[in-house]
Amino acid sequence: MPEISRFHGIVIRVHWRDHGKPHFHVECRGHQASIDIEKLQVNEGDLPPRVERIVLKWAGSHRHELAEAWRKAQLGQDPGKIAPPK
Repeated sequence: MPEISRFHGIVIRVHWRDHGKPHFHVECRGHQASIDIEKLQVNEGDLPPRVERIVLKWAGSHRHELAEAWRKAQLGQDPGKIAPPK
């Protein structure tokens, strides 16, 4: 599962040829969640509230890049990297 970004101990990944609506996966300090790219909400799993706020704010700024990374991963292509927050 390719890592597309990492910041503040948070790892963002997309799966190759994943199922369902466009989403990305978040891992942080033993917590895991799947985030819907269109709705910017947690699909499943849980994150500490502070981590969830950071991730959703970052995702809102990179929604188009996340959608493109998802599309590429579904085709088996390298999804690339997305910049962490400044």
